[in-house]
Parts: sequence; structure tokens; C-alpha cells
Amino acid sequence: MADIKVVVNGVLGKMGQEVLNAVDNTQGMKPIGGSDIAATIDQIPLPTGEGFIPVFQDIKDAVKEADVVVDFTNASGAKSVMQAASPAGANCVIGSTGLSEETFKIAETLAESNNTSIIIAPNFAMGAVLMSHLVKEAARFFDYADLTEVHHEAKIDAPSGTAIAIAQAAADGKNSDFNAPNAEKQLIEGTRGGVHGGVVIHSGRMPGRVAHHEMVFGSLGQTLTIRHDSINRESFMPGVIMAIKATSASTGLTVGLDKIMGL
Repeated sequence: MADIKVVVNGVLGKMGQEVLNAVDNTQGMKPIGGSDIAATIDQIPLPTGEGFIPVFQDIKDAVKEADVVVDFTNASGAKSVMQAASPAGANCVIGSTGLSEETFKIAETLAESNNTSIIIAPNFAMGAVLMSHLVKEAARFFDYADLTEVHHEAKIDAPSGTAIAIAQAAADGKNSDFNAPNAEKQLIEGTRGGVHGGVVIHSGRMPGRVAHHEMVFGSLGQTLTIRHDSINRESFMPGVIMAIKATSASTGLTVGLDKIMGL
């Protein structure tokens, strides 16, 4: 079987470099190019040291020979990738968060009309996906839920896409809203956090963090804590590789790594 030819969008960024390294070190995959709007060079060396790949500023120039395009940039970059890759016959793996409902509809239309596969997931760390699954199972036994998420200081959106997905999993599992009591006197505005489905969400941003999510359920006389930490960006790579492989087995839009993991 021929190698899966992969293009990485945002290849000069931290996540792009991590994806490139993972693909380059995975048997049956071959990185053939990258794109980055900030590119001032036309090629970069492969992590394994076995040659170079071209780098383009415009994603349209990078996708021509690709089987799969991987994107971990931002909502705008993800949309551009799908609009360039899918009509060219390339599948997409999207890890960028903050996508609008309109973008999801565009993705679905592109995948169906071009007979390609587009996989979008708020988190590619398998542990985080399993956390959402466990949260959904536990939610029906509790009436209160507080979720804390902490990421690096450069993360654009708050709360994280994963935090929203975890809160939604809790709401789905309970099939109703949790109790989210307001403080009678909130001395600092916003201290109680935001609320999604009755789940109170607190967001932190600081150096030294990659991704931390902690759900605490509460009821009379007890609490249950479910927590996941990504220590570094390598934690996302097994999920990314799994998704790249999965694109060849399906068409259409798939939202969430849980679908691929069979949860």
C-alpha cells in the first residue's frame, strides 16, 4: 500500500512542527509539504534528517498532491484549508478550535460534494476524549458540576473547545441542567465563572501549561473528580495519526475523535 501523503498547514508553528515530526516518524506516512502564512523560506528539513519538504505561503499551492492536510492553526486557517483541500480531492484533519456553526456547515457541504473526509476534533489527546466519555457516564448521578480548564498564555479562546465539549457531555449525560448557584455577594465580577448547561466553567491562562481539564461533581456528602493533563504537545500526536489513517476509511464530516475511537 502506498504511503499516505500529508501536508501540514501552519508547519512553522509549534503544533505544526509536532505534527510534522509525528508524520515523518510514522511508517506508512510521508510528509510532502507544508504551508504557513508567515513563511519566508521555501523549504524546511524533515525531522528525521532525510531530505526537505517545500513550504508555501498559500495553502492552495501546497495541497495539489496531498492525500491528507492537517491543520492546527486557527478558525480562519482551518476554513481556508478545507476550502482548498477538499475540492482538490484531499482529506482534512482539523485540530483548530473556535470554529463557528457556519464553518461546520461549510465543512459538511465540502466533504459531501467532493466525496472527501473531514475530521474535526476539539482535542486529539485520547485521555481528554476518554475524560468526556467518563464525565457523560457520571453526570446523571450528580446535581452540581464545576469545570476548571487551564492552558498556556497564548491560547486564543476561553473557555477551550475541549472544556465546552466536556460541559456538553455532562449536560447530555444528565439530560438536564446542573444546579449552578450564584453567590449572594460576588466581590469580584466573574469569580463564579461562565455557565454551560449548568456546568460552571473557570478558565486560567499561564506559562508552563499545555492543557489541563478538571471536572468536579458534587452531591450530598461527596465529590467526584475527573481530571486530564496534557504534559506536552506529544500527547495529541497518537490521536492525530489515528485520524489521518481514518480519513481513508470514510467520507463526509466527522466531529470528535470519540467517533474514531469507537466510544
